[in-house]
Amino acid sequence: MGARPASKGITVHDLVIRGGIVVDGSGMPARRADVAVANGRITAVGPVVASGHREIDADGHIVTPGFIDGHTHLDAQILWDPLGTSSCWHGVTSVVMGNCGFTLAPSREGERHLVIENLEQAEDIPAAALAAGVRFEWQTFREYLDVLERVPKGINAGVYVGHSALRTFVMGQRAFEQRASDDDLDAMERELRDALGAGAVGFTTSRSEHHMTSSGAPVASRVAEWGEVERLVGVMQAAGGGVFELANESSMTSPDPEVRAEPMRRLRALAVATGVPTTFGITTYGDPNRWQELLALLDDAAADGGQLWGQSSCQPSGAVFNWQTWLPFDKLPEWGELRRLPHDERVARLHEPSVRQRLVDEVGDRDFTLAKEAVKQSFFDRLVVMADGGKLSNSLASVAAQRGVHPVEAMIDLGLESNFGVFFFQPTSNENPVDVRRILEHPRTVMTFSDAGAHVSQIINASLPSHLLSVWVRERQVFSIEQAIRMLTLVPSTVWGFADRGLIREGLVADINVIDPATVAECLPTVERDLPSGAVRLAQRAKGYLATIVGGEVVLENGVHTGALPGALLRRARS
Repeated sequence: MGARPASKGITVHDLVIRGGIVVDGSGMPARRADVAVANGRITAVGPVVASGHREIDADGHIVTPGFIDGHTHLDAQILWDPLGTSSCWHGVTSVVMGNCGFTLAPSREGERHLVIENLEQAEDIPAAALAAGVRFEWQTFREYLDVLERVPKGINAGVYVGHSALRTFVMGQRAFEQRASDDDLDAMERELRDALGAGAVGFTTSRSEHHMTSSGAPVASRVAEWGEVERLVGVMQAAGGGVFELANESSMTSPDPEVRAEPMRRLRALAVATGVPTTFGITTYGDPNRWQELLALLDDAAADGGQLWGQSSCQPSGAVFNWQTWLPFDKLPEWGELRRLPHDERVARLHEPSVRQRLVDEVGDRDFTLAKEAVKQSFFDRLVVMADGGKLSNSLASVAAQRGVHPVEAMIDLGLESNFGVFFFQPTSNENPVDVRRILEHPRTVMTFSDAGAHVSQIINASLPSHLLSVWVRERQVFSIEQAIRMLTLVPSTVWGFADRGLIREGLVADINVIDPATVAECLPTVERDLPSGAVRLAQRAKGYLATIVGGEVVLENGVHTGALPGALLRRARS
């Protein structure tokens, strides 16, 4: 991996990274320097004479802080997958879990199913995987943090307290049905206060109509009145710290600007009144004025003393699928029957002209477009064939036109030609790079909206860092390497209060990446059956990462795990 024996002389460092171009995360110009590490901390940046027990030749590579992803749902996965794949393959060394109100704690014995009910449908995490992979060894959030601290990890993790879990902990089944009583609210406040004291990084909720239980009911946080949210954020204000994250109310996507204005007003008022840093996602979804209004909201709140941070993504958002995961037509009778067949029989049937015609006819003029209210093109015009490097190729409609066949037949043929390995992508937002650039460049947005660990068979956005470096830096040359690394390191470490990481500086934790800027890129997704229940999930590796170092130990060499598990629980520092 570019490792070499220690040079002759006094060995005083555990690790020395030699000859790389240090992009230190601050945004300042890169410079050639060595980086020395001892006892998990950076001990020197510059010419290092003394040798290390281990040395890495970083010539031709950039040396950066480890990347920080502030929006993940790896809460369950990290209990059975200590590396937090796919995030770790893209240089992510620290993650924030528990977003959108969904956490594994607090949770009462005998009511664990309520936590799973919140998570299963809303975040597309199979209930069987949760049941098989999560040993509930806690009830309170404080107890959960203690368990998580003991769990071997290859990456660092901070955790929010989720509103849905907090509600079910206090109210049980009533959390899905009723407003909270004063006694309920008092109990929620006590548990949240104790969780923050134990090191929770903040509190999260969801107001989004997309977050449903498997029975089609709203998740518990959506039943809460806004006044309940205000009281709980008030606990954070009194505790003197933490971040409030929310999946915004669906009315914020309304085509009616007056409807959008009301939840924005409430959110701004809460941020200004409490002073609690508040964050939510911003994409180009829906009315083109909406995302511009949200950017303006960030500035308006700041003018009045509030802290609102928008979470942004440098990739198009949407759904990824292929023949091995799911297809939009699976619920149609002919398609459903075909999809249940064994592989060889399915291949044989797909070569039969009569079967192919029935499949085409069954799709007919049906519209399988996601987010219909936000798009203007037909389904097959929007459906894109994915190419290597995570790039989007031609639309399925254009591929079909080139071949002189119906788009459904083109999908069948592409599947057969690739042994069902080809991937398709249906975007729902962030398609126009000009608009996305405006969001990314806004000084109050954070490029950290991967959703890693959730929607495991539908999306794969853990590759955000690799996409930023390969597409926005190397290909489009929109951002300098210094700007991009700052977006991935210092900015999120500042928002989430991780003061001991996010820069290459003496004394800070040695979370470090060694990257080849000429080759770094995301690979095509793969279909894995490695969940505890054997269920399917999407994974995505990367190219160009020579080494990823966590707490001073090399965890990945050229994308391969070394066996080291030095990850730590990131507890919020008490004010």
